[in-house]
Amino acid sequence: MSVEKLQITLSEFKKAKPDVDHLEFGTQFTDHMFVMDYSSETGWHDARIVPYQPITLDPACMVFHYGQTVFEGLKAYLTADGEVLLFRPEKNMARLNQSNERLCIPPVNEEFVIYALKRLIQIDREWIPAKEEMSLYIRPFVISTEPYLGVAPSKHFKLIIIMSPVGSYYKSGVNPVKILVENDYVRAVAGGTGTAKTGGNYAASLKAQEVAAAKGYSQVLWLDGIEKNYIEEVGSMNIFFIIDGEAVTPALNGSILEGVTRNSVIQLLKHWDIPVSERRISIKEIFELHEEGKVTEAFGTGTAAVISPVGELNWKDKTIVLNGGKTGEISQKLYTTITGIQKGSLPDVLEWTQKADEGLLVK
Repeated sequence: MSVEKLQITLSEFKKAKPDVDHLEFGTQFTDHMFVMDYSSETGWHDARIVPYQPITLDPACMVFHYGQTVFEGLKAYLTADGEVLLFRPEKNMARLNQSNERLCIPPVNEEFVIYALKRLIQIDREWIPAKEEMSLYIRPFVISTEPYLGVAPSKHFKLIIIMSPVGSYYKSGVNPVKILVENDYVRAVAGGTGTAKTGGNYAASLKAQEVAAAKGYSQVLWLDGIEKNYIEEVGSMNIFFIIDGEAVTPALNGSILEGVTRNSVIQLLKHWDIPVSERRISIKEIFELHEEGKVTEAFGTGTAAVISPVGELNWKDKTIVLNGGKTGEISQKLYTTITGIQKGSLPDVLEWTQKADEGLLVK
């Protein structure tokens, strides 16, 4: 689909902007959204930017009954000199298509969707918070819209992009969180949909998260679904451990989602000549190595928090405290560096950012 086919209808009514000092994640949305339709006869078509509005769907739409849907999450950042930056959007669009393939959803033109996203950001630019560590969260998603009560791939879809201004994930600095190791429930298994960013994976995680919260823990550490022994993810993030000066993260095994931040952390660590290992690692090994004084840090990686240090792990009523419950040196350096690159305050040495007005035909 060519960029000339992107239709734009501007809203006649502008919403009141939220108070940036009291932003809640994912509760307020910009004036416009991007929509594109798919049918098996026409392919992806009718790409348009329109005023933000409800969507009307038939009650028999397959997304409601069989969960054929995928989504992504990324952010736009306002720099000190007024430029708008995107952080590795091509990685998110490539992963969107990887998720599409797993869920039997037709692939989208990644370059066109990035172009359409940039136009959407250009139109709603004033919604990007100017305060430090604030950003515009971007949520592309695809839903199956064919009205049919039959278990088969849909022949009709919608791709929609909505955007929401968000504040800093950390209200009082980067602080470690307490994690409960989950022994009963599982997030995904190899051969399932764990490598896709699809709603069912998150619905499956809610019960364990509810149990952990009731016990005073912020997140769940997921173990593999077969042996309940090997570490996979933490909450909705990838996880890293610093062991004897080496960064160790679970290898992608068919049930772990490959995070954009995970990939960025691995590249940065290698750039700093810090050894990185992607391998199977058991929860028992972590507890044993911690007892030997070899596990000095642990942290989750994801779009929302960027880096989320782990201060405590509880496994079968045994608790270990990491780095005295404080944020470790590598965790802090990674957070400072990645957020600095995203906001344009540090050099983009690995060429990760794109200007949001780059490649646009009109301004």
